[in-house]
Amino acid sequence: MAKVKKQPRPKAQTPKGFRDYFGAEVTQRTEMLRAIAGVYHHYGFEALESSAVETVEALGKFLPDVDRPNEGVFAWQEFDEKDNGEWMALRYDLTAPLARVYAQHRNDLPTPYRRYAMGPVWRNEKPGPGRFRQFYQCDADTVGTSSMAADAEICAMLSDTLETVGIPRGDYLVRVNNRKVLNGVLEAMGLADGDAKRDDVLRTIDKFDKVGEAGVRELLTKGRLDASGAYIDGVGLSEDQAAPVLAFLTSKAADAAGTIANLRAAVGDSKAGQEGIAELEQIGELLAAGGYGQDRIEIDPSVVRGLGYYTGPVFEAELTFEILDEKGRKRQFGSVSGGGRYDGLVKRFTGQEVPAVGVSIGVDRLLAALHAKGRLTAEATGPVVVTVMDRARMADYQAMVAELRNAGIRAEVYLGNPKNFGNQLKYADKRNSPVAVIEGGDEKANGVVQIKDLILGAKIAENATLEEWKERPSQFEVPRTELVAKVREILDGQG
Repeated sequence: MAKVKKQPRPKAQTPKGFRDYFGAEVTQRTEMLRAIAGVYHHYGFEALESSAVETVEALGKFLPDVDRPNEGVFAWQEFDEKDNGEWMALRYDLTAPLARVYAQHRNDLPTPYRRYAMGPVWRNEKPGPGRFRQFYQCDADTVGTSSMAADAEICAMLSDTLETVGIPRGDYLVRVNNRKVLNGVLEAMGLADGDAKRDDVLRTIDKFDKVGEAGVRELLTKGRLDASGAYIDGVGLSEDQAAPVLAFLTSKAADAAGTIANLRAAVGDSKAGQEGIAELEQIGELLAAGGYGQDRIEIDPSVVRGLGYYTGPVFEAELTFEILDEKGRKRQFGSVSGGGRYDGLVKRFTGQEVPAVGVSIGVDRLLAALHAKGRLTAEATGPVVVTVMDRARMADYQAMVAELRNAGIRAEVYLGNPKNFGNQLKYADKRNSPVAVIEGGDEKANGVVQIKDLILGAKIAENATLEEWKERPSQFEVPRTELVAKVREILDGQG
């Protein structure tokens, strides 16, 4: 009889590009989401929770330069005996689902419709250091108005949000640009709609932050050698044709008025360009009226990412403080949020253009920034642990925990094997518990409990002398009736 082959055990590992999040990380993210939602709600936006799965048809074109239905997203075809099952996909952002929701429910929604949404999104892209296939986004959008007041409000709200979550003024900057100004530049170059070179120019502009003014000039004209020595063909424009683009990218001046004047020169007589400049001026005036100065929000034509997607103003929040990279080199932390006006997205469903503007905040990037600045620690404080000295008195220990919890103190009873008391304290250390409560038979008979300050005890054990240890005890005996009060006192002292 043939020997039955044993089924191999599955490997206990996360899929490539994904990771697990434990206590402190989950808690910190939850608190940040709550803080961001609080700002959004304060501004009058309503919460929306849409499905994590959309039809491929509803998602449309997924990511830049991606056209295949299962590229860039996690997609699958529903089973159908005739192989006509519908293609479904995990959402890759929170904006495409909004367009579907608004088109589907527009008759029941107020106009404008102001919503915020937060949750995980999924990208079927090559993972790398710090780049995962699942991450969290927090979006806020206004659908149904072309007023620049909506764009200015989004910028102001983004500024307030960053300060609320712990990024102080001076450590960030919200930068604003406008796609219409770039369209005016393209017109000034003689590149009309439908000209094949327009996309080449847009792709080149997107490399400005990497190659600088000289690199963009070379890529727009004759081409250039990259860092590896390989030659990259240029777009083939003349120096005169390339000049408006370079003027646009380098038009930022010492103040907003100077920047606007430089942009006017870059777009020439273009109607679209002049319209975009007027919108930037209006946004600036509205923000100034609200008390948002250039130390928080500024017009900056070098903001070029996403210009191919947006139809009007675009904005990006950049953290300006320096951190050390993996090689110990100083660099700026960079962008944590982006957004803009996208007036054509809902049109895919309705056939009619619906103006919309929104912003998306990368929560994981923000958390990483706060860690880099030392404003968040890797460990969160655990619960108070009530130790078990006698299995037969479990009800007494549960009563203690109930009192602590009813007083708003996070607490738990040790539920492992209580035979070795040392293991209970090791468990409390592993949980990063601030306090341990001890009640043996003698304590029970005398109506007292022992309360051990684990945080202070650890500090004393590290470097205190015997005399200091005697002067600063980390374990206290108090009447059983004072359990909650003493634990509260210790926790307040630790805080």
